[in-house]
Amino acid sequence: MPRQPDQREPILQVRDLVKHFPLTQGILLKRQIGAVKAVDGVSFDLHPGETLGIVGESGCGKSTVARLLMSLETPTSGQIRYKGQDISRLSGRALKAVRRNIQMVFQDPYTSLNPRMTVGDIIGEPYEIHPEAAPRGERRRKVQELLDVVGLNPEHINRYPHQFSGGQRQRIGIARGLALNPEIIICDEPVSALDVSVQAQVINLMERLQDEFGLSYVFIAHDLSVVRHISDRVAVMYLGRIVETGSHQEIYDHPTHPYTQALLSAVPVPDPAAREHRERIILRGDVPSPADPPSGCRFRTRCWKAQRTCAEVDPPLAVPVAFQGARGPVAHDSACHFAEEKEHVAHG
Repeated sequence: MPRQPDQREPILQVRDLVKHFPLTQGILLKRQIGAVKAVDGVSFDLHPGETLGIVGESGCGKSTVARLLMSLETPTSGQIRYKGQDISRLSGRALKAVRRNIQMVFQDPYTSLNPRMTVGDIIGEPYEIHPEAAPRGERRRKVQELLDVVGLNPEHINRYPHQFSGGQRQRIGIARGLALNPEIIICDEPVSALDVSVQAQVINLMERLQDEFGLSYVFIAHDLSVVRHISDRVAVMYLGRIVETGSHQEIYDHPTHPYTQALLSAVPVPDPAAREHRERIILRGDVPSPADPPSGCRFRTRCWKAQRTCAEVDPPLAVPVAFQGARGPVAHDSACHFAEEKEHVAHG
């Protein structure tokens, strides 16, 4: 269940984060002819012990945000501040020290684990990079403790990844992420490759570990029902930008951006009676190319509310004018000129 918001300073602050990948032409004399605007002005905060869910369609820039947070990519511009320190341009020892506190769980448990290494070597590898975290004589014991923490048999330390199921492999990935006792874990679609029943087990494990170790999660997914289950706050991304953000209740029960409403209307509803009374929103057209995004509001080419001002003025991510005097969950940030509550949106 969502926790009460932490009133302390954010542990991670992202401001105007931009990542453009250059498009070049030519073989010998390459010249840039454009850029893929994968992330184009993303800002958010992450508080201690909180889970921020980032949702959106494939290709909206979610995984690029994850790679930027881990310094696997260098941002074109913007800031990523960890405990007040801008880490977006760090390198060498300074970056190594920060990475100890920010770890990642990858999407595919089949390819994120080296098949030639035993489970013990995989989980213990962070200790080779950060030897100060565990003396050499204690590493085997620490690895076995981590296996036990994530619900695996400590006696299986000498087995190889192919000897485990998909859900067990993802538990191994989580154990590796916990090895250095980090404060933040970036979860890049950690359950999308798993069966539904196994997804629930892994999500419950992650919630338990969060309470036990005081972890903060950035949880990236395209499955809104999974994000709803684990997240305290949610940011909805579309074509490189956040279009709506708010608490768990604000986004799922009181969405005001048309794109969020369309996503929620597509969530399957198991109750036949509820299914009959909800409106399914069908978006027209395809997602525009991030190399040539529309002017103004990026969602306008698929939006049923679009008017001339949507093409001319880029709406800010803020409480819409219509709700600025309102109180309650409807008054949250939404990048839409014509934001409004819509009834009969599926709540999952």
